[in-house]
Amino acid sequence: MITDRPHRSTIFLEAAEVLAQQGFEGDQFVLKLKAPKCAGAATPGSFVHLTCDESLPMRRPLSIMRADAARGSIQVLYKVVGPGLRLLAQKKAGDRISTLGPIGRGFVPHPQRPRTLLVGGGVGIPPMVFLAEALRERTDAPWKPMVLMGSEVPFPFRARPSTILLPGIPEGAIAAMPLLEEWGVPSRLATLAGYAGCYEGYVTDLAAAWLASLDRASLNEVEMFACGPTVMLKAAATVARRFNIACQVSLEEFMACAVGGCAGCAVRVTTPEGPAMKRVCVDGPVFDAQAVFS
Repeated sequence: MITDRPHRSTIFLEAAEVLAQQGFEGDQFVLKLKAPKCAGAATPGSFVHLTCDESLPMRRPLSIMRADAARGSIQVLYKVVGPGLRLLAQKKAGDRISTLGPIGRGFVPHPQRPRTLLVGGGVGIPPMVFLAEALRERTDAPWKPMVLMGSEVPFPFRARPSTILLPGIPEGAIAAMPLLEEWGVPSRLATLAGYAGCYEGYVTDLAAAWLASLDRASLNEVEMFACGPTVMLKAAATVARRFNIACQVSLEEFMACAVGGCAGCAVRVTTPEGPAMKRVCVDGPVFDAQAVFS
């Protein structure tokens, strides 16, 4: 008999109201939903399973970018990659969307490592925004979040030159996310697409460049958090291993049920007891980087 089911009482089914939907270049959209129960329980790294349209029985998992418990709203950022998300992109304010969430075990920052390095690639950007917002509100440690974002399509915001000095960041990499700037959270952008002010290369290479500028005492205070394509997460794990720092990764997998029933999203993870298959939806999506990419 299975007795450890901590997610059973924290996932809510709601007929969420669309509050707003904003489109950006590259077929990207930010969807804002009225989902009070989900907003009240969401943590950085958790996601929602949405019904894109009544004509499609399969839901789509989307990472939560922001959650406002007081207003009962959540925001998700997504890129249209198929017919389901194309239908979701057509939703207007006032429409209702069946929402299941929040789902998953999120990031766990450790106060003894307050220099948090948040690395997001493409649609892996949303959890980093959520985590940065949560850390700036916490008072249990002198948190110093820094966010690095990478994308090969236009970023889903109008980048601007940063006003926050970041020693160790290569010269010329000055583009930042305005929202994070307003929060006082430093950020930098990376791309191979030649966007102005961005670091020319992979976001994990930008992370490595910054880490290389730190002494050992500073590195001991660093913890990396990453979300994005698998190849990026593997690179992040390699960087973390190179500098001997802790790293948590949020995995992206195809999901059917998203509540642990089908086990279709299971991945191999190294545990103290040996290799094991873990479900990304409820055992994750956040795992220790070295346990996944050993």
